[in-house]
Amino acid sequence: MKTEEIKERVRAIQTELSKGNVFGERILLVAATKMQTVEAINAAIEGGVDAVAENKAQEFRDKNALLSPCTRHFIGHLQTNKVKYLVGNVELFHSCDRDELANEIARLSLKKGITSNVLLQINIGCEETKGGYDYDEAKEIFLRLMQTDGLCIKGFMAMLPNSEDTQLLRSLTRKMRSLFEWAKTQSKSVEYLSMGMSGDYKLCVEEGSNMIRLGSTIFGARNY
Repeated sequence: MKTEEIKERVRAIQTELSKGNVFGERILLVAATKMQTVEAINAAIEGGVDAVAENKAQEFRDKNALLSPCTRHFIGHLQTNKVKYLVGNVELFHSCDRDELANEIARLSLKKGITSNVLLQINIGCEETKGGYDYDEAKEIFLRLMQTDGLCIKGFMAMLPNSEDTQLLRSLTRKMRSLFEWAKTQSKSVEYLSMGMSGDYKLCVEEGSNMIRLGSTIFGARNY
């Protein structure tokens, strides 16, 4: 896709999101940049995305220095041995999906004298193919990790199941919003509910997501 078209798409999405969500919160647009060229990502930045996010640590490392100024996030499954490439370079980790990873982000953050912002990934659809903490354990995990030096828990991330059952999807997004509302009563640091990708972001925004992660809606179909 041409760079001008990418910019136009970003502007159109930002206009669509400008009303905010049903709770009156601003919705942050994160460009999911997996397998995209530096040129395409820079076009999205110029178009006005709020952040750019990679799925793989290797891609982040290869592209990071070549990108225009923009907030950097990380949204993919992360192996602990790759955390070292990201701590200090990423504003927000969306996919903190297990204690082992949380502890490694915390350890390396303390070593660098910084605090890393993370979202706890919740496996809201209880899908075996997806990572994340169980919803039923989320409150206990949140309260525990909230006490971990080197980490700042900013909220939650979830991926909805690939389903045509709108009623099911709405019930899952409402559960996530309920968890988010509870967490805000526990910590002033909680700001973000990252929920919604190209196929389901409109439903997620309607149900209270305030951060969406879009790839193909911005860049067109991914070229594998």
